[in-house]
Amino acid sequence: MPVSGFGIHTSIWAMNWTPEAAERAVTSARYYELDFIEIAMPDPAAIDADHTRGLLEANELKAVSSLGLPEHAWASVRPDAAVEFLEAAIDKTAAFGGKALSGVIYGGIGERTGVPPTQGEYDNITRAVAAAAKHAKGRGIALGIEPINRYENHLVNTARQGVDLIERIGADNVFVHLDTYHMNIEEKGVANGVLACRDHLRYIHLSESDRGTPGYGNVAWDEIFAALAAIEFKGGLAMESFINMPPEFAYGLAVWRPVADSMEEVMDKGLPFLRNKAEQYGLTR
Repeated sequence: MPVSGFGIHTSIWAMNWTPEAAERAVTSARYYELDFIEIAMPDPAAIDADHTRGLLEANELKAVSSLGLPEHAWASVRPDAAVEFLEAAIDKTAAFGGKALSGVIYGGIGERTGVPPTQGEYDNITRAVAAAAKHAKGRGIALGIEPINRYENHLVNTARQGVDLIERIGADNVFVHLDTYHMNIEEKGVANGVLACRDHLRYIHLSESDRGTPGYGNVAWDEIFAALAAIEFKGGLAMESFINMPPEFAYGLAVWRPVADSMEEVMDKGLPFLRNKAEQYGLTR
């Protein structure tokens, strides 16, 4: 598995990974004794890999990266552009010492055609991600497929669809990355989503039903953690909360209002809640 233990999506501090944002995020992650961070990477070229690697090494912190494809590189219609973009993101992830690139690597956040996916779209995304997986394997990077809800993308919405895509790709460095926010919308019982993935599941976003503070919404957390325990999950547990979204990201994610009062509220209430659940179900020591 690429990472294990508890981590956090760096959007809680910043979506643009500038050197200043990186220093603030890494300092805070170490303060909260996290095992890894997930670096949002909408623009791989903008990241200072040497600076990030130095910060991670100095703080003994692991990292993964994540993204959604920009419209000019949507794999469903422009697979060659998608491969080019993904390869650049993989190279940057490897350069700063990351362990995996995950997220909506098969499409865009906000990509919808208004009709069901076509076989041609699935053929294109399979070809693009398979090519990216081959490149990633050469760089020692794993790739994660994150199913997201129907309002953000029309291609891969459920855990089962994520597994189907991985099985079509046929690469051993590609895994399923679930997200409790999306599962709360799309799965017929969140535990069923976890069980559908089993050995393919190596990473999960722990996100509340309103993307706010975990434990203060309606996600069935006991069901989630019991299912993770049942499959003996040993991957990364990443808290994700979107509290300060720039307009260019808020549109695709449909985050129109504050979902928590502050970063401190999420970290000081949500993170202990999740850690207690993980300990209760034997997922951490």
